[in-house]
Amino acid sequence: MERNFIIAGFGGQGVLLAGEVLANAFMLSDKNVTWYPSYGAEMRGGTVNCEIVMSDDEVSEVNKADADFVVALNQASFDRFLPKIKQGGCMIANSTLVKEAKTRSDIKYVFAPITKSADELGNVRMANILALGVLAKASGLLNLEIIEKALDTVLPPHRKNLLPLNMKALKIGYEYDLLHV
Repeated sequence: MERNFIIAGFGGQGVLLAGEVLANAFMLSDKNVTWYPSYGAEMRGGTVNCEIVMSDDEVSEVNKADADFVVALNQASFDRFLPKIKQGGCMIANSTLVKEAKTRSDIKYVFAPITKSADELGNVRMANILALGVLAKASGLLNLEIIEKALDTVLPPHRKNLLPLNMKALKIGYEYDLLHV
């Protein structure tokens, strides 16, 4: 089984960190993985996305034509990557910054107030990890324990103090009620 994920937003939202955590979680689950970042020259505010390809076998290729799951943290990313989702795939969109529109009937949509929930947690910068929680639940491919181990692996020593808050954000995202979407 091979699955392709795109996480996208603007610089400063932690898109690349979220992708790195996701890739590491799959590696900890004994999957083959690629992580392919793409970003503009701007440090903050420019477009940023990354592609993670996970497979039980060798990864067939990177920069695929379509994706099974897209996490869009802003409107521009939603608009850009919606056409890339495979039939039967899933769009997870940050409804705090993305207008809820279901223009395709062949995919599943999850609109979650990711930024708002992170802000209510006390740190808007946790939106990326909160989104990973939503993705883990929607995909059914990872459990919280594996993502927590990946977070501990990926966070640099000077950010380890944020680990408990990241764990809370991950849990909030994972517990988001997907049934009402």
